[in-house]
Amino acid sequence: MPELPEVEAARRALEAHCVGRRITRCAVADDSKVVVAAAGRVAFERAMVGRTIVAARRRGKNLWLRLDAPPFPSFQFGMAGAIYIKGVAVTKYKRSAVNSEDEWPSKYSKFFVELDDGLEFSFTDKRRFARVRLFDDPETVPPISELGPDALFEPMSVDNFVDSLSRKKIGIKALLLDQSFISGIGNWIADEVLYQSKIHPLQIASSLTRESCEALHQSIQEVSLTLHCFE
Repeated sequence: MPELPEVEAARRALEAHCVGRRITRCAVADDSKVVVAAAGRVAFERAMVGRTIVAARRRGKNLWLRLDAPPFPSFQFGMAGAIYIKGVAVTKYKRSAVNSEDEWPSKYSKFFVELDDGLEFSFTDKRRFARVRLFDDPETVPPISELGPDALFEPMSVDNFVDSLSRKKIGIKALLLDQSFISGIGNWIADEVLYQSKIHPLQIASSLTRESCEALHQSIQEVSLTLHCFE
């Protein structure tokens, strides 16, 4: 399942290779489970063509492209969502460059774009739990508006973190996985930070000592900082 590192690596790859480029062609899959398009698939494609990508944004495990005018495409990665850029390795830890022997775009592609310099990228989803949406302002509407602070970009202060935990009568791992509390922490990151902090996953958050809370806060920051290796 994609977690914050995978989504952040995709954001950085799009930012490095696609920002400043104009969309010349777009193909959206005829898959209403994944592609949420109130005005229809064709209207979605037309809204993309001719627009210039000005930024790639992320909060938690959601990514969106800011164009020179709204609406903007948003990608919720779900269980198996992934960004592929033809000829570009999106991450260093997993093969993701597309070569001439690969099917392109993949039969699992849900959103495909060609840019004015010839570069092509695709958002794929084999398991169909991802969502591709079109928003005028993605940060102001669900699911992004319902997310808590981003674990990498918006870390809580130690005092705010300790205070928040003191009011949560829920197992600490379940709380860390709650995207409305902190966004971007998935199963393996939660396991790693709890292991480093010597905290049992089922311990009730409000029962943690301040020392344990501080250790957990530090572990979250340290694990998040390792994401720089995906640049």
